[in-house]
Amino acid sequence: MDTKGLPKPINETQREFQRLCEAGGGARGGPPRGKVLELLRSSGKHLNLHAHREAQNHLAAYPQANPWHVCFAIGLSWGHLARLDVDFTGAVASVLANWNDGDLRVAKSFHLDRGPTPIEQSLRGGHSLFQRVILPDTLPVTLNRLSSAQERWISPILSPARPRYIGSWNATAMFMAALFAQPSLASQQTEPKPMLPPGGPIFKGLQMLHKAGVLKEGPASSDLDDQAFEPGALYVNNGLLQDLCAGLPGWGLIDVHSGVYMLGTRHPQSGTWS
Repeated sequence: MDTKGLPKPINETQREFQRLCEAGGGARGGPPRGKVLELLRSSGKHLNLHAHREAQNHLAAYPQANPWHVCFAIGLSWGHLARLDVDFTGAVASVLANWNDGDLRVAKSFHLDRGPTPIEQSLRGGHSLFQRVILPDTLPVTLNRLSSAQERWISPILSPARPRYIGSWNATAMFMAALFAQPSLASQQTEPKPMLPPGGPIFKGLQMLHKAGVLKEGPASSDLDDQAFEPGALYVNNGLLQDLCAGLPGWGLIDVHSGVYMLGTRHPQSGTWS
């Protein structure tokens, strides 16, 4: 397979994928699907060892806080809007529970290269939704109940009154964090209930897999950012993750998601994550 169209590899997952593409032997001259799935499974599981620990540690640091607020904070950090830090998580949990300038100022101080504005806008949108949507007092311990909670959360996002900056990432990342906080539950997920974030590196990774012949269909829509929300793309791209998951035993959808993330990310530090 001609690999000239692939981005320059910046981590070991991308380097191995390029080697598999160059060797060929799969559909349309691309890499063997089984070997690519094994790569994604290994990469995703390795990354998730850290993610499970991070989610559990942040929730344990604030046992009295609303766990959804903690998960929302983790999602902002994993979306690279803020530095991952338990103090950031605490400030976010406090401001979402009781809006105040002091905690907002602390939360914004953890901003990364995109500045403090996306953090504030995400928190304002999240605070508005938490006032409108009733979620369980504790994180659900079954996939069906977690999916039902996500459906309630997404419902007002589909309306014209959707809060600004509650896009595809902020509509789903909180539930991904809830899964990471419960490894045994996450390991059971083989279909998108709940749905996982579809844009950014996930879109790019799915696009690369389609170009290589590993997926018959490409991802829907575009490289969705924090503000864009396209329900069709959310369902289609989660369906592609499910298709990958079904092709190999011994992993769950969240492992697929992280493996595809490592394939599609352009984060300069991703080379140190594996």
